[in-house]
Amino acid sequence: MKILFSLVESPFHPNFAALYQRLGIFEAPFSSARNLHKALHKQTPDFFVGDFIYGWANNYAGTNLSNLDVTLATLQRFAPKAKVIVFTQPSDEPHVLKLRELFDVHAVLRYSASEKEMQAVLELTPE
Repeated sequence: MKILFSLVESPFHPNFAALYQRLGIFEAPFSSARNLHKALHKQTPDFFVGDFIYGWANNYAGTNLSNLDVTLATLQRFAPKAKVIVFTQPSDEPHVLKLRELFDVHAVLRYSASEKEMQAVLELTPE
């Protein structure tokens, strides 16, 4: 069984629990990056799904680009083979391109992505 860690930090984060179950993927949802990082010490996920939130009014523009920088760096260390899937607002898409320059991102989906779109992204992953 494949394992998917999801970091839910936005009210727009879609609920694909039924899809994951149909595809034989166990989802471990997290509402805080800190708890997800702790779990990475014990379990290596096959997939990571997170909400990209650009740092418009904070220090992200200087040190970090978004809320995902530290998590993706931690994934590189503990789960380098995990496929990263990012959800974003259309207005933040140009900033996701910067994130992709720093980290290996498997796919970017806009909020309101359909189950069919998510399934296509998950099935693009080789066994």
